[in-house]
Amino acid sequence: MKTGLEVLIEQGFAPLKDKRVGVVTAQTGITEDRRRIIDVLAQAPGVKLTAIFTPEHGLTGTRQDRNIGDSIDEATGVPVYSLYNEGRYRPTPEMLKDVDALVFDIQQNGARFLTRITTLGYTMEAAAQKGIPYYVLDRPNGINGVDVAGPLLDEKYVSFVGYARIPIRHGMTAGELARLYNGEKKLDVDLHVIRMEGWKRSMWYDETGLEWVNPSPNIRNLTQAIFYPGVCLLESKQISVGRGTEMPFQLFGAPWFKAREMAEYLNGRVPGVRFVPRRFRPDASVHKDQDCEGLEVVLVDRKAFESVLLGMELLAATLKFHPGQFDLGAVMRLLGSDEAAARLKRGETGRQVLEAMRGQLEEFLKIRARYLLYE
Repeated sequence: MKTGLEVLIEQGFAPLKDKRVGVVTAQTGITEDRRRIIDVLAQAPGVKLTAIFTPEHGLTGTRQDRNIGDSIDEATGVPVYSLYNEGRYRPTPEMLKDVDALVFDIQQNGARFLTRITTLGYTMEAAAQKGIPYYVLDRPNGINGVDVAGPLLDEKYVSFVGYARIPIRHGMTAGELARLYNGEKKLDVDLHVIRMEGWKRSMWYDETGLEWVNPSPNIRNLTQAIFYPGVCLLESKQISVGRGTEMPFQLFGAPWFKAREMAEYLNGRVPGVRFVPRRFRPDASVHKDQDCEGLEVVLVDRKAFESVLLGMELLAATLKFHPGQFDLGAVMRLLGSDEAAARLKRGETGRQVLEAMRGQLEEFLKIRARYLLYE
């Protein structure tokens, strides 16, 4: 298969000819021979690269701090504007003054709360305000483009970790999300998607033939990407999700966690995985330098596994076994649904919550269908 970047190269950069270009990218924006899109555009005939915009974790995808400053790209001399800097998440008009077209090229892996897809929306808004055409160089949804699951985001929880009223797992590519944003949020941007060739919705990332590049410091392999939409629902100042260990999003817990009881309860409730009690000690983030009781999630069958079901059952079980110790309010920006929270508080299982809210997901699927680009 070919990514949108490879297709653009084959087109001789025709859509960008005679334009001053700004690119929204990071470490995943590379060709199959490992050239950065930044270098490709800087050397492209008839194209002038004038600005680089970077999301959370910075240009190299290794930063974990919350304040990433602007810089200059050493190889090209082009200014790098951080869109994760002291609460500044959007390009300013001044940053776009020498830009005739914005290009987006970042790998994303299918979860609503990945901030890269919020950066997609924010930069589309900025392009619309300036009347600048916007080009998405499409890439695969790394955890497939078929599975869609979870409650939709309530409007009150729209934030940097939730840009649009979509479910936790949306099953769309960046190009398809951009089309949905433009249509449903009425952004009125001049949008162009450079489509992939040879990608099928059923593909997992390891079936694409593309080289794996860590999309963030805490998603280091495909298994962690698969678990992320579920395990991330626990993330708060209460529970470690494995940041500061070698197994982020494969491991979670807290000093007060009832790991053995949780494992016994959960095993058999989530097809495709097993839960193993284990002790760990994060060297960063939540519960840094504290001994934690927790669970390791072992992937047995990814085709049977449902990541959002995992997350909802983890929330239900954590509430069940730790009354008064786990505050669901701390994860509401991630869960994003008052109805789901109310059902969990009443003691419903994760599966019961998802079944009860199936109707709104069906409505989303009808909307989503209008914006899909691939069979």
